[in-house]
Amino acid sequence: MLTPDMQAAFVSILKEELVPATGCTEPIAIAYCAAKMRQVLGALPEKILVEVSGNILKNAKSVVVPNTGGMKGVQAAAAAGIIAGLADQELQVISSVPESAHAGIAAFVKNTPIQVACPETPWLLDIQITGWAGSDKAVVRILDSHTNIVYIEKNGVVELKKEMQAAPGETGSFRELLTLKNVLDFASEADLSLVSDLLDRQIQYNSAIAEEGLKNSWGANIGSTLLKEYGGDIKIEARAWAAAGSDARMSGCEMPVVICSGSGNQGMTASLPVIRYAKHLGATQEQLYRALLVSDLVTVYQKAGIGRLSAYCGAVSAGVGAGAGIAYLQGADYNAIAHTIINAVAILSGTICDGAKPSCAAKIASSVEAGILGYLMHKNGQDFKGGDGILADDVDNTVSNVGVLARKGMLGTDRTILSIMVG
Repeated sequence: MLTPDMQAAFVSILKEELVPATGCTEPIAIAYCAAKMRQVLGALPEKILVEVSGNILKNAKSVVVPNTGGMKGVQAAAAAGIIAGLADQELQVISSVPESAHAGIAAFVKNTPIQVACPETPWLLDIQITGWAGSDKAVVRILDSHTNIVYIEKNGVVELKKEMQAAPGETGSFRELLTLKNVLDFASEADLSLVSDLLDRQIQYNSAIAEEGLKNSWGANIGSTLLKEYGGDIKIEARAWAAAGSDARMSGCEMPVVICSGSGNQGMTASLPVIRYAKHLGATQEQLYRALLVSDLVTVYQKAGIGRLSAYCGAVSAGVGAGAGIAYLQGADYNAIAHTIINAVAILSGTICDGAKPSCAAKIASSVEAGILGYLMHKNGQDFKGGDGILADDVDNTVSNVGVLARKGMLGTDRTILSIMVG
């Protein structure tokens, strides 16, 4: 039963999660932090120190920063924010950079000392940028979510200091409401007028970049390869469209996406398979909206225990979410969706995140396949059992186990991945 307070809480979560971003969110968060630092400094910095956590470093290392003329890496992201960023646009901070500014960004990287450091920090998402111009100095820090500025200082005067909890975790309100039952109650009973604008933007933006990924050559062309080799079956189409969006985005496409759980790849993975299935099944607009609510919130439900960044590939959580949304579109009840999630989690849990790059599209395709298979297994009377591996006897405890695996069990994996990536 959906109460008014629960409805308001879930709408608040969706407004936090379903926001537009241009470019991979980790380098874009660096660009945002850098743009804010220049704003505080009030001048073009002559020297910069960019300090980032390991997870930020690995996700910014190999992905193309949009609107830079094809540049990659932390320094390119910081330079783009400083030279052409609009700090008030947050995750669309460099969405409006003209082509004429590309040369200036490249020249700034070449001619300005930009030191990149990766200090020890308990926060998996941690960015601090310091800039100097003459005798002036400015510092801006972001923690725990991509636009959460917690510290601003200029010339030794602290202008903002936001206290954070002792242990890093998910920011945002109402996370205790994230159980599968509550998610399904909200998706089935919510007043859609409260969320339709968010969902329309998600459908429009994410479909457009997927079309671009299929139409032209981007990244490893996972989406178009799937359609070419396996044909247009809806199970392939769902995987291909999600992968194609990532193909374009990881290779610098300048089109915006609507993210979920702080990630554009997760936003596309949670939405595009459901959108394609809804079209294939001839679903109504209301049915599509409610299925997207299931998919988006099941993704957030899993990620709440994992955190924004981890060694655990977030595409898996979003692929599981897509499987739940696709099941809902086909009339699945609580039991069927719970087993869809449990089955899908059993298939791919533990897939590593080794940074943002073209191969993310292939992981997305596999994750969507696992989500769909999770539902088809249950539909055919086949389910993995509680006690098998990390699976519990119910869905909420299984999701909790995945959070423990990702947040605690894979910390060593995360360090090893980073060590390999940076040589």
